[in-house]
Amino acid sequence: MSATKNRPFLLTFEKPLCELESRIEQIRELAQENNVDVSDKIRELEAKAEQLRQEIFSSLTPAQRLQLARHPRRPSTLDYIQAMCDEWVELHGDRGGSDDPALVGGVARLGGVPVVMLGHQKGRDTKDNVLRNFGMASPGGYRKALRLMEHANRFGMPILTFIDTPGAWAGLEAEQLGQGEAIAYNLREMFSFDVPILCTVIGEGGSGGALGIGVGDRILMFEHAVYTVATPEACAAILWKDAAKAPQAAAALKITALDLKNLGILDEIIPEPASGAHADPLTAAQTLKTSLLHNLEILLAMTPGERQAARYQKFRHMGQFQEQLEA
Repeated sequence: MSATKNRPFLLTFEKPLCELESRIEQIRELAQENNVDVSDKIRELEAKAEQLRQEIFSSLTPAQRLQLARHPRRPSTLDYIQAMCDEWVELHGDRGGSDDPALVGGVARLGGVPVVMLGHQKGRDTKDNVLRNFGMASPGGYRKALRLMEHANRFGMPILTFIDTPGAWAGLEAEQLGQGEAIAYNLREMFSFDVPILCTVIGEGGSGGALGIGVGDRILMFEHAVYTVATPEACAAILWKDAAKAPQAAAALKITALDLKNLGILDEIIPEPASGAHADPLTAAQTLKTSLLHNLEILLAMTPGERQAARYQKFRHMGQFQEQLEA
């Protein structure tokens, strides 16, 4: 395998940190080859690298967080499920002739609790992405999701959804098969379920494609994930007729976890490893599992009626604001 293939995928703002870490590794290897003690120098450089890492990832712009959310090595729904669950059985089909690989789901056991898990699934390479339509679900995917959620509600199993899509598939065939109707039906039904519903934005939460599995008692979101009414590129093309203004649109759309927490959309921001979830997927999965179990414990202590009422009020209050006219 060539050096190019071994080289990790780097975002522009990650390059200074990667170069410093490579320099540290080179010094360590040279010291070992020449039997020289440079431990003090290495500690000094490691401290500098850690400081640089903190500076970079604590001051990311919305556009840079969007890049992290789209990182090709970012953990997917199936990655998290396999890392967190004691048992997992994937279920297929919408019972209408379709089995959309862009939206996966099944029954699992999380910390001893039987649950139904489902979420968008992107691919790891070009071939896999084409197969999974880059995580953009078809109407059949949302109908499969609804079938699994109805199964969960029937048997009293909490529903856990994982959101990671640029949006629902917007092709001609999707419209012919009822994309809008499928998403709208899911929204209505998720408000009516008796069981606890936890929705987590693990990567890119885009438009109605995210909302189709995004109505829950608790909305959680990873620190570097994004949640938006439209992609910044689409927003820029619509408002300014210039997709190059996507960074400006990303800032205006308030797509980051902190923005959404301040707006009352989110219930909890889940911290990521120092360099993002893709840098340490197992730690990210453990953090997510801890958060899910904590929120499940709270929701399971409530009655179905209490959960439904709180779920309705949560979404009813979104978007409310007050204006004060000057005298």
